[in-house]
Amino acid sequence: MKPSGQSGNGQAFTLQEAIDFALQKNVNVRNSQLDAVSAEARIREVKASGLPQVAASASLTDNLIIQRAFLPAVFFNPNASPDAPAVPVQFGVAYSSNASVNLNQVIYSASLNVGLRAAATYRELAQRNLQATKVTVAEQVAKAYYGVLVALERAKLLDYNISRLDTLLKETGAMNKQGFVERLDVQRLEVQANNLQAERQNVQNLIELSYTLLKFQMGLGVNDEITLSERLLDRSVDDLRPLISPDPTFQYRSRIEYSTLETQIKLAEQDIELTQKGYLPSASGFANYGYNSGRNAFGQLITAPWFNFATVGLSLQVPIFDGFQKRNQIAQKRITLQKAQNSGELLRNSIDLQIRQASITLRNSLQTLQTQQRNRDLAQEIVRVTQIKYKEGVGSSIEVLNAEASYREAQTNYFSSLYDFLITKVDQDRSLGRLYVGN
Repeated sequence: MKPSGQSGNGQAFTLQEAIDFALQKNVNVRNSQLDAVSAEARIREVKASGLPQVAASASLTDNLIIQRAFLPAVFFNPNASPDAPAVPVQFGVAYSSNASVNLNQVIYSASLNVGLRAAATYRELAQRNLQATKVTVAEQVAKAYYGVLVALERAKLLDYNISRLDTLLKETGAMNKQGFVERLDVQRLEVQANNLQAERQNVQNLIELSYTLLKFQMGLGVNDEITLSERLLDRSVDDLRPLISPDPTFQYRSRIEYSTLETQIKLAEQDIELTQKGYLPSASGFANYGYNSGRNAFGQLITAPWFNFATVGLSLQVPIFDGFQKRNQIAQKRITLQKAQNSGELLRNSIDLQIRQASITLRNSLQTLQTQQRNRDLAQEIVRVTQIKYKEGVGSSIEVLNAEASYREAQTNYFSSLYDFLITKVDQDRSLGRLYVGN
């Protein structure tokens, strides 16, 4: 393809420009970008758990009924009998309040260290998923773009056929008036012209539908106007043959699906390690500072002095026995990891199959295109010869009509083969991980 200043309304797009635009505007890409932003927030959340945690608290208590404590009678009367009943005593005041600030800081946690490493892997996974969405969108836009180009070329060729048939119809009408041909010949050409007009309208509808699909894949509104600044070149099969050559440098990681699976495997491994680290002790430090007060009159809580207090210390947690909970969690996560590794083997085989299928299908498409291109050229030559014979009176109108019909069928088959070849080429690029989607 090459730039062509093709007529149309709205902004003009080359294929790559259409893909770049879609990577900015397509809803699926935008949602994947939001997922990546959410992943960054998740990473900051994990990192925040390792930072100092500060909290403030305050309370006000109205002791409606102060609980009583029971003291031996000898506390109040040394001469009381040991068997004397205990004396109930209220300890406390009617109102109590306190306000404090608490600081907690993780000093050592093996699980936290693994979680911080897993956070980086989580970011990588979010970026892989975004890249996978971009590849899918690029593939969809490329196929829709080619669909428009092929439909436009079909329309141009139909316009040429209609113009040529109109000329033949006028010439045949003039020959009929002069008595050289029958009226039936003119009517047959009129039927052919009407069929061409109907086919042209169908192709015009196809163009509108193809444009609508392309705009949808690009993230545009269906009422937006665009035009394509590229056109299809009528290249020979020899020019297209290098496009089907295999890529000797292909690596599985070129496929975004495979690199995404590798990241998922890494994340599964870190998930197992995270649970294993749960067997190790963790240590943290804490500090509290605050004021409290207690009075029998509510107003005294404000006027009377408050008394400060402070604590500082270390906390050590040593797991001893959890009822084999972690062991069973690890067993489950190992199975998850093994399934992901099995999926990697299956994906490699699937990629090999896709590459082989795409290569064979592309070669077949090229061979079919070559055949249809030759059939089109032969049909065009047959039309030229039959028209000359008809004008010279040595051929019949039936021969002309049959030749025209065969020519149109050959053109339709050619463009169908060309579209199949272009779509298959996109599939091959996808299978080899060669679709360019930018950063």
